[in-house]
Amino acid sequence: MTRARRFWLACHLWLGISLGGLLVMFGLTGSVLVFYTEVDRLLNPHTVASTPAPDVDLDAAFAALRAAHPERSGAWRIELPLHEGVPLMARYYRPAERAERSFAPLLVTLDPATLAITRAAFWGDTAVTWIYDLHYTLLLDRPGKTAVGIAGLLMLLSLGSGLWLWWPRKGRLLHALKPVLRHGRARLTYDLHVLSGSWGAVLLVTLALTGAALALPDQTRALIAPVSPLFSMPDLRAVTPPMHHAITAADAVAVARGRFPGRELRWVESPSLEGGAWRVVLHQPDEPSRRFPRTQVWVHPETGAIVAERDAARDTGGDTVLNWLHPLHNGEAFGMTGRVLMCIAGLLPALLFVTGWMRWRQKARAKALTGQRRAGIRRS
Repeated sequence: MTRARRFWLACHLWLGISLGGLLVMFGLTGSVLVFYTEVDRLLNPHTVASTPAPDVDLDAAFAALRAAHPERSGAWRIELPLHEGVPLMARYYRPAERAERSFAPLLVTLDPATLAITRAAFWGDTAVTWIYDLHYTLLLDRPGKTAVGIAGLLMLLSLGSGLWLWWPRKGRLLHALKPVLRHGRARLTYDLHVLSGSWGAVLLVTLALTGAALALPDQTRALIAPVSPLFSMPDLRAVTPPMHHAITAADAVAVARGRFPGRELRWVESPSLEGGAWRVVLHQPDEPSRRFPRTQVWVHPETGAIVAERDAARDTGGDTVLNWLHPLHNGEAFGMTGRVLMCIAGLLPALLFVTGWMRWRQKARAKALTGQRRAGIRRS
């Protein structure tokens, strides 16, 4: 065995032993989160919209939210339903009850037909948002996000070392990729390990790379910024509350649709009572995420003038890279097929960890048995 192979074998082994359990958790929770909105509705059937969503009266929806939570003077953000049965979902960022958390909005669901509130809960208090926090922050908020990002980079190293150790000789790649499982426990274990790793390599590398980038956003932006300018959110502190006539949510949406005609309305965010603009988020056909698109229009709450905008179709290369991270990570960029593939990919770390552990123990037992035999021969 060459020195290089011995080094990468030790690297692969100890990364697997030390990080394997954590990567299994990331994979299994990630598989759930690929369908987290569907799982949430399954666990909370009372939030499912009973009738097909009509054209939502956004002003009435904002009024219902403020009436239910009069003490909250900040901005409310409403997400429009993507499909039949999906409720109207609203978020209130930075609630006083969770001020110590970097991300723990109040989540409110409304029936889109009646605008009756069907649930109000803080992020992290529902099953799927708790799983999301476990996956994204290890339940440790900002320090946990950093740890998750580092773990993603180490996962890349583990995958790279495994591929280096497995890589066949020239001209043997297709043969090595044949899905053949040999007889015998040791051979079967080895085949399951290398085939799941090699066949799933592209998906696993995508998960690790995008996951690390999402968990380390400041570092990711710092790497991209020198080679491509990046969009910065507009400073709206100078936009004061309206003194005379306040435009409505419907007015703001009409302004945004006038700027981007024919685009799908996805989110609308109100100004806070202290100031700020209406923010209207729309989806354009070439954007990878339909749920979280990047085309946005900020509308002055009194004059109805556009104070800032973002046209995702004109994003820089760096912004385009950032826009693709989340839709690649959860598979949304490629529709249901992509989501199913990423859900399956999330199961692979468990298979790799179990078969890797078994293979390590098999080799350790074989080595111990060989040592015993040699000792017996020397004694005889």
